Amino acid sequence: MRIMFDQVLDPERCYRAAQSRDARFDGWFYTAVRTTGIYCRPSCPAVTPKRTNVEFFRSAAAAQQRGFRACKRCRPDASPGSPEWDARGDLVARAMRLIADGVVDREGVAGLSSRLGYSVRHLNRLLTEELGAGPLALARAQRAQTARVLIETTELTMTDIAYAAGFGSVRQFNDTVREVYAAAPNVLRLGAERHRPAGESGTVTVRLPVRRPFGGPELMAFLAARAVPGVEHWDGERYRRSLRLPHGHGTVALQVADDHVGATFRLADWRDLAPAVGRIRQLLDLDADPLSVSAVLSLDPAMAPLVASAPGRRAAGSVDPHETLVRAIVGQQVSVAGARTVLGRIAEAIDERLAIPDPDLGVLFPSMEQLAVALPDALPMPAARAATVRRVATLVAAGELALDPGIDRRSVVDRLVAIPGIGPWTARYVVMRGLGDPDIFLETDLVVRHALAALGLTAAAADEWRPWRTYAMHHLWALGAPAPSRRLRS
Repeated sequence: MRIMFDQVLDPERCYRAAQSRDARFDGWFYTAVRTTGIYCRPSCPAVTPKRTNVEFFRSAAAAQQRGFRACKRCRPDASPGSPEWDARGDLVARAMRLIADGVVDREGVAGLSSRLGYSVRHLNRLLTEELGAGPLALARAQRAQTARVLIETTELTMTDIAYAAGFGSVRQFNDTVREVYAAAPNVLRLGAERHRPAGESGTVTVRLPVRRPFGGPELMAFLAARAVPGVEHWDGERYRRSLRLPHGHGTVALQVADDHVGATFRLADWRDLAPAVGRIRQLLDLDADPLSVSAVLSLDPAMAPLVASAPGRRAAGSVDPHETLVRAIVGQQVSVAGARTVLGRIAEAIDERLAIPDPDLGVLFPSMEQLAVALPDALPMPAARAATVRRVATLVAAGELALDPGIDRRSVVDRLVAIPGIGPWTARYVVMRGLGDPDIFLETDLVVRHALAALGLTAAAADEWRPWRTYAMHHLWALGAPAPSRRLRS
């Protein structure tokens, strides 16, 4: 399925993929047609143009920089993201994860470069060489996509949308939308009015695309079992949670379907829409490449039945790596239910009330600043473990421990295990779920050890599951869990 060699597109393989109209390739590359000036996703239903009339780009931003406009039929700006940015750990992938989180909009290219530890010039050169566009162009493409979602799904004024999407001025917003979509913002809104989903005032519902197969029910069951009271809520059909975002509070309600996830956001500040969407995509592992994962794991005769019974199983991620770190520390040598109860009590004791009224979600998960100064009564756990929580929270609050989408995953485990009270299991769990590493295996995990024994395997078998050992972990964890409901929205 891979269509790149040494990070360079192979035009002939790209063209064959476009001829097949196979949606599995959406997000891996974009097809641009010189004769029409349009760029499309590979699965576009339009007639495939002649080979001599097309060229291929690694990113939508690169196609836009060359003067191509987004296809109005296949909506390439709404295709799943490339799985490479989750799987890879190199500088370009780290930069892409930070750009998706809105760092360029908030801190500029200089802020992005500073987080990555490289010069602006070097970062520009690397991104342009591999993706055909620099960080400003990549961020601009994301702003255009966010603007279109707000134009078509909300009643916000165009001025509010311009600033919510991250544009510096209304004129810049108008010019970019016209250039990318070949239509003025008001034209896009008129065209979408008939199809706008009904929703509460102050909400926006986004259809998050996924690669199929998609194990949505299994994913919801995993999150529901770990839902922290007051912070998260599961009613059997929808998973909801509160969000701490760069500009304020937010909530999201998620409902899975066979080929997408419906996400309804309520945000205190609309500028947080793009980072909120990015964090939910990471939480649900929506940019995974399930066929590549299944192809590797199914080679093991013991693992193949598990893969077949749960096609498209996702590796649940996180909306905040710091939250994952606290969850991992609290969960050491404690059952899932026990950790959930303790975390709920901590959130209730810290009691940062959600600024957006919600009948089932009352508080935010505590911040590291709050945990660093929490009183002993607010951390109902053994004293040594409470001290570890305060210790890591203090390091994060002081800027001495960084956990963000752009961090070098290989260095995080060493940094964490050097902190008293954190062992290898905890550190690697944080990298797996908090930072989305697809190739972590927790061989000392008790549930995993029991699952391996039940399959007649030893931990050495995991070497054959690279580079997708995280997904193998989720299959093994699920062995002892009850089967989830398969109800899906159409």
